[in-house]
Amino acid sequence: MDPNTLQLLVAEAWSPHPLIRVFRLRAEDGAALPPFEAGAHLRVRVTLADATVDWRQYSLVNFAPVRNATVAPAEYLIAVRKEAEGRGGSRYMHERLQAGDRLVAERPRNDFPLHTGPGGTVLVAGGIGVTPLASMAARRKAEGLPVQLHYAGASRDAMAFLPELQALLGDALHVHADAERGGPLDIAAVLDAVPAGDRLYVCGPKPMLDAVLAQTQARGWAHDRVHFELFNAPAVEEGDQPFEIELAQSGQRFTVAADQTILDCLIANGCDPLHDCNRGECGVCAVPVLDGEIDHRDYVLSAREKAAGNVIQVCISRAAPGARLVLDI
Repeated sequence: MDPNTLQLLVAEAWSPHPLIRVFRLRAEDGAALPPFEAGAHLRVRVTLADATVDWRQYSLVNFAPVRNATVAPAEYLIAVRKEAEGRGGSRYMHERLQAGDRLVAERPRNDFPLHTGPGGTVLVAGGIGVTPLASMAARRKAEGLPVQLHYAGASRDAMAFLPELQALLGDALHVHADAERGGPLDIAAVLDAVPAGDRLYVCGPKPMLDAVLAQTQARGWAHDRVHFELFNAPAVEEGDQPFEIELAQSGQRFTVAADQTILDCLIANGCDPLHDCNRGECGVCAVPVLDGEIDHRDYVLSAREKAAGNVIQVCISRAAPGARLVLDI
């Protein structure tokens, strides 16, 4: 077996809310599991509705404010939100995976690391995006450093791990339930209260992330002061239309559907492009563009690179309305 692959036992599975399922995972032989750091995720193998095998990643959760809590963990804890409009990975986790089942996963990986050293930390979570931030809060508590968590969701009953977070953070936990407040979290008010020099970590849906990034940029915050992760792939945006792509090296032409990414279109037509995060964060899927106007939706390219218009992140960005793209592949 691949040394990076783990055979895990589902020791426990429960649903604190119909849309959230929590899994406690252990090694089949009861041995300690590979270590992980705050912000890390576990990539697990799932079976989709059409019987194809795919992979999904879920953040690892830790609430123990102890420095060595994740060095040789006895178990992993993950939470999965059911996405009705998704491709089927979350439905597999919710509907087919039960206590006693086996799960194949890769060793933990961290693309959303917590900075080291002194200084305060402000965490902003939207929905299930709280999972990596819970581990960050526990790590900061273990280090005796200032930390605050702003946790937003539609309603309290739909927000995972509230009791655990309250026990961990006390008054440093700020809960915003849209149903109680009559609207979404006031991002401007949150940012206005962030102490000078504190670092900001954000994980949640795209509208929240876009709002935070727009307002921190408007305030002139340094790039390395703001850290973020999307908890799922962005949904189709209103007004998205089909468009054509041409592969310059082969002359092949394909139509990308309104509800499809360029990456998915390429894979469906037998291509094998490099990709990883599928959320426009990592830059692995970058492809040169020889012709056509791009609708950039990634979080990788700088404003200057986007204006140049000669590279696209195919997992998330699209052709501008009415445009056709010629890709150098």
